[in-house]
This record gives sequence, structure tokens and C-alpha cells, in this order.
Amino acid sequence: MNRKHTRKVMVGNVAVGGGSKVTLQSMTNTDTRDVEKTLNQIKQLADAGCDIIRCAVPDMEAAKAIKKIVKGSPIPVVADIHFDYKLALECIKNGISAVRINPGNIGSEERIKCVVDAAKAKNIPIRIGVNSGSLEKDILEKFGSPTPEALVESALRHVRILEKFDFHDIVVSIKSANVVRMIEAYRLASETIKYPLHLGVTEAGTAFRGTIKSSIGIGTLLAEGIGDTIRVSLTDDPIEEIKVGKELLKSFGYKEDSIQFISCPTCGRTQINLINIAKEVEKRLADCKKNITIAVMGCVVNGPGEAKEADIGIAGGNGVGLIFKKGEIIKKVKESELVDELIKEVENM
Repeated sequence: MNRKHTRKVMVGNVAVGGGSKVTLQSMTNTDTRDVEKTLNQIKQLADAGCDIIRCAVPDMEAAKAIKKIVKGSPIPVVADIHFDYKLALECIKNGISAVRINPGNIGSEERIKCVVDAAKAKNIPIRIGVNSGSLEKDILEKFGSPTPEALVESALRHVRILEKFDFHDIVVSIKSANVVRMIEAYRLASETIKYPLHLGVTEAGTAFRGTIKSSIGIGTLLAEGIGDTIRVSLTDDPIEEIKVGKELLKSFGYKEDSIQFISCPTCGRTQINLINIAKEVEKRLADCKKNITIAVMGCVVNGPGEAKEADIGIAGGNGVGLIFKKGEIIKKVKESELVDELIKEVENM
């Protein structure tokens, strides 16, 4: 897949853009002032596959807590700043890996320059975060609503401000809760913005609806080669964001440190409890770091034949199942032993 080329920036020790791997982000939902609780969640997210984490910084107490959070975090930390540029300055002083500011509410160019100068001195990037709910008044008046063109104009305005101050370590996000608007905005941005794009459908919803909306929005753009880093925004435990994001990236071949899992939808030919078996296999191999494809199929029709590209898999029968590798049957076992035998074979690969 041909990806759009963008400038490479470093968020801590993680490269974003410039042909680097598409990175996966999330955001803590703890009180940032509670350092222990925030660090515990960051570590859980890192273990789940998160590459970069963002923390809300609503006040100076939270900005000061960033110092300990950065020190204890296993992954780069981004400070999420709204309204008060002094919070960004404090976070930069305290070792943050990147700063996310919303140009629509951060204030005057003079205040932005203060943040730029501090970031430049520490060699950290600034993410310009544009949302449809916080566009500048003059842009809203010009376009009448937060259209894709309005979102991109806002982003470009602030890119140019940073460039005016000779700052180029920039990441841009242009989010909307409307999937079609989000897709069109990023398409427009990719034609005019040379910096890495952070993809996401903002306020996507609960796990069910948010997963669907994010998969359509982020997935469409990734399929077009657009996007350098992503966040799936869900009204749920942030771990769920990472799970969905990982599956998205795996679907495009952008994440190779975990399994690809395929299973058939079941039909009248199915003679084993395929749904439970598939769930059990997925659960037991959730932390598997092998770059392999595993198939759980309901019958011999959809087994070795249709899943022959899988490295290993199961094909169900009448109370029994076949275990196959690369389309070749290697053993026949009882249904009750299928999962254990499959896991053994995976462990030996």
C-alpha cells in the first residue's frame, strides 16, 4: 500500500510520519493529578499495545504532576492543553514528549509563540488539534458550518503561524464526530499539509457504535494511504480503544507483533460449538506476539480450503475437528480438545 509521504517527527523515542510505522494512541481517563493511578493506566495501555499516550492537563496542579508521570511512563506522553498556554509551558519544562494545543482556544499569536519557543528549545513536536466544535468564529462565519474546508482552513492557519516562527515539528489532527466530514477533511488536508496526520473520529460513541464509526473513518483513510498515527475514541475503558486500533492496523498489515485472527460466521453445516471455541482461542492468544494468521472455521468446506493462507487453524466436524497448517491437515482431535491442541501447536511454531 502506497502511503502519502509526510515529514518525520519524533514523539519521545517514537517516530511519526516520514514512512515510519502507523502508531497507535489513546488518552488516559484518570485524574492526571493522581500520578499513581495515571501511571498504572498508562502501563496497562502500553502492555496492550499503545505507542503514545495523551493526558489531559486542565490546571497547573496537573501540569506539575506531568513531571512524575513522564518519568514513570514506559511510552511517550503528550500533554493535552486547552485555553491556558502557561500549562503548555509548564508541561514542556517538566519533560513532556509533545504538546497538543487547540488553536481555536489557545489565544493570541504571542502566546502561541511562547509555546513554540519552549518546544523548539526542547526539540519536542506540537500537535495542532482542530475539532469541528471549536473552530474560530471568523472561519465559521465564512463557511456557515464546520465543513471539511473550514476544518482544513483552520488547520492551515495555525500551521502557518508555527512556520512563521520557524517551527516545523508539527503533527495535525482534523477531527469531527461526522464520519463523512472527517474523511473529506483529511483527504483535503493530505493534499496541502506535508506534516504527519493524526487520524480519529472524535466523540465516536460507545464501544459498539464508536468501533463502527472509527473503523469506517480511519479505515477509509488508511486504505488511501493517508494517516501516520491514529486514535480510536470510545466512551469506554481506553484499553478497548487499543484493542480496536490494533485490529484496524493489523487489517492493513501495519502491525506485525500480534496474530491475525479469522473465523467463519457459522451456518447450518456447523457441527461444533464454533462461537465458544473462537472466543476461547481469541482470549487465550490475546497476548501472542507471533506474526501469524490463525483460522477457526466451522466445517471442512470453510476449513483448510478457504483458510489455506492461514498459518494454522481448526476446521470443525461432527464432534471432532481437524487441525491444519497452510491448508494441510496435520491431526484430527475431539471437539473438547481442539482449543488445547491448537494452542500447543501455536506455542511450538
